[in-house]
Amino acid sequence: MSSEIGDRRGILYPRVLPRFHRRMPPAALAGYVSWYWISQWDLPEEEESVQRILPFPASNLVVERERVTLSGPTTGISHQVLTADGWAFGVLLRPAGLCILGARPDEIVDQQVPLQLDDLVGAVRECMDRDDPAAAAEAMSEWLALRRVEIPRGAELAGRAVELAASDPEMTSVVRLAEDIGVSTRELQRLSKRFVGVSPLRIIRRYRLQEAALRLREDPGLTVAEVAAELGYADQAHLAADFRTTLGFGARGYREET
Repeated sequence: MSSEIGDRRGILYPRVLPRFHRRMPPAALAGYVSWYWISQWDLPEEEESVQRILPFPASNLVVERERVTLSGPTTGISHQVLTADGWAFGVLLRPAGLCILGARPDEIVDQQVPLQLDDLVGAVRECMDRDDPAAAAEAMSEWLALRRVEIPRGAELAGRAVELAASDPEMTSVVRLAEDIGVSTRELQRLSKRFVGVSPLRIIRRYRLQEAALRLREDPGLTVAEVAAELGYADQAHLAADFRTTLGFGARGYREET
C-alpha cells in the first residue's frame, strides 16, 4: 500500500536517530497528507536519546502510546527526549489535511494540542505495539479516507505554494512564489497564515535551511559559501545568520557536530 521514501530533510542528527522512516500515503490521500513518519526506539535502562529536528513548515497529527496530539508549525527546532521503549506514528499534514480535523494552524504555532480520537488510536496503537508500522499506516489511511472533505480553494492554493517552496531550491522570493501560483503577494500572505499557519517567507526560509543542513551534512566537499550561493542566500553571512536564529548555532558548528 505505502512505500518508504528517502527524504532526509529536517533530520539534524541521523547518527542518534532511532528507527525512523517515512511512508507515502495512498494516492487517494495525496492531497491531504505529505507522508506518514514512524519513529521506534528501545533504549537501555537509564539511557536517553535527545532528538533535535528541524520540522517542516506544516502541522503533524501524532499518535503515541499515552496521547494523541496535533502539533502546529514551529518557528524553531523541536526537541524530544526518548527513554525506555516506545514509538510515535505521525502524519505530516498538507493544508487540506488540517481541514479534516477542523483546525486553524495559525492558532497552534509552536504548540501541541491534545486530541480525543478514540476511534483512531486503538487500531494504530495495536499495530505499533506489535511492531507492524505497515498495518498502522493502513489503519490511519482508512480513518482519514472516511473523513475526507472537499478541499477549499484556499487550501489547494496554499498547498501548491508549499509544494513549490519545497521542491525548488532556488525559490527564495515571496513575489515569485505568488506569481507562480497566480495570486497577489497579499493574497498569498493571507492564504499562508490561514491554511499553513506561518508566513510564506518563513515557509521558504525553512525549506532552504533544511536543504542547507542536508547539504552541509552529506556533502563535505561543499563549502558553506557554496551552499549559500546554491540556495539563493545573498552571501555566506546570511546563511550563518539563518542557522543561528533558528538553530542557535552556526553553519560551521553544525557541520562539525555531524
